[in-house]
Amino acid sequence: MVGRPLFTWVLGEAIFSELDMVYVYTDDTDIIDFINKEYHWTTKVEAILRSDESATDTASTEFAMLEFAEKINYNFDVFCLLQATSPFTKRNDINTCLDKLKNGFDSALTVVNTHRFLWNENGTAINYNPHKRPRRQDFEGLLVENGSVYTTTKEALQKHKNRIGDKVAVVKMPEDTLLEIDSETDWLAVETLLIERQKRAKESQKITHIVLDVDGVFTDGTITYTKDGEHTKGFDMRDGMGLEILRQFNIEVMIMTSEQSELVAKRMQKLKINHVFLGVKDKYSLLQHVLKEQNVSLNNVAYLGDDVNDLTNICSVGWSLTPNNATDVVKQHADIVLSKNSGAGAIREACQFIFNYNKRF
Repeated sequence: MVGRPLFTWVLGEAIFSELDMVYVYTDDTDIIDFINKEYHWTTKVEAILRSDESATDTASTEFAMLEFAEKINYNFDVFCLLQATSPFTKRNDINTCLDKLKNGFDSALTVVNTHRFLWNENGTAINYNPHKRPRRQDFEGLLVENGSVYTTTKEALQKHKNRIGDKVAVVKMPEDTLLEIDSETDWLAVETLLIERQKRAKESQKITHIVLDVDGVFTDGTITYTKDGEHTKGFDMRDGMGLEILRQFNIEVMIMTSEQSELVAKRMQKLKINHVFLGVKDKYSLLQHVLKEQNVSLNNVAYLGDDVNDLTNICSVGWSLTPNNATDVVKQHADIVLSKNSGAGAIREACQFIFNYNKRF
């Protein structure tokens, strides 16, 4: 989903929310391995293997919730259920639901105020008078669960064995969050909405950081191998000089690549780049973490990437740039498509753009 595993959209927001601990409860050992490797930079996330019984197509969510709660001996004050297939969930939605439990409610859930006109199968209207059809802007509509966030106190969960208690608060989310992913068409619609949401949040500010992918940015994307494994990558020396010039103007250079490459580590050491992150699959969450530690906004970042795993960052940072030979999907959404190819001066061209752009500030 926009170059990230679907569940990482809500997981990333949970990490940066006011929740104290985030558990991924799954029967998929590949996901557990992913969690353990990917989120080493936070102590807030833990993956736990769930039973086969709680992971069947017929098992209820409540069954899994209660099984999990018993597994950790109900060691919590508030339980928050987040749906892994709800990528529109934001940390503010989670925090608002948590806040409701501080104000006399024992549970809260997210809803959408839908202005759709509903009917029964017998041809009778449910929520309006067809003979006095209201205008949409004058129609109060109905509140519908969107399945994104549920919070409940430990006492309410133990009493009702359910995510909903006696005194329930509702938290409204935008209407497009009602869209569910049941087909490939739904997937494409959700992906388009997420991309546009990320782009709308962008603001042009002074660039203080540049973040670069490696393969297909520093290099032309090709790797030579011997029988012993990875052998060589080609780097353009002029790119290194461009980054050195940016550093002289106090622009922080960071490397973020999904590859775990000793060759890359040595090249970045040669370039004296200190912030080098190798083997990163969820680049967006890690970038937010690093920037939060430095008290820097995404709007102060320029990002240079070329493929789908860079797409979320391409759509989210203040300025995104891509080589001329990047993949079509990245070129479609990047702010700047450079005239140079990767490994042939693209980084140097990007450095010159940033240098000129920052002059206005």
